[in-house]
Amino acid sequence: MNKKLVESYYAAWNTLDADNPASFYAKDAKLVFFDLTPLKYNGWAEYKEGVQKAFFDQISSGKLTPNDDLKITRRGDVAWMTLTFHLSFALKTGTAMEIDCRHTAIWEKLRGKWLIVHEHVSAPIPTGT
Repeated sequence: MNKKLVESYYAAWNTLDADNPASFYAKDAKLVFFDLTPLKYNGWAEYKEGVQKAFFDQISSGKLTPNDDLKITRRGDVAWMTLTFHLSFALKTGTAMEIDCRHTAIWEKLRGKWLIVHEHVSAPIPTGT
């Protein structure tokens, strides 16, 4: 588990095709993933389908840009990472949006490969200031 793996993970999501980051995720249907919307996904299949329909199919362009605050902690075959990133995208309606987000992922080395077994993406609630 290292920075290069995380960079590859973000590059896969930046293709705007949910099939591309699939190789970074464990496929156990009981795993839970939290994203900006909806509240949660159960298993990679639901996550992939949900992100494709709720986000990728609604945008004409988008990019996740990791900030320089990546922190990786490893304990044997389990590692967790935290970082913040900037999300910029344009809806097919023409509306552009910019959001700063938080990202935590738990990775586990399974059959010799690091895979995400839990993920949490969130954004601060706007305060109006």
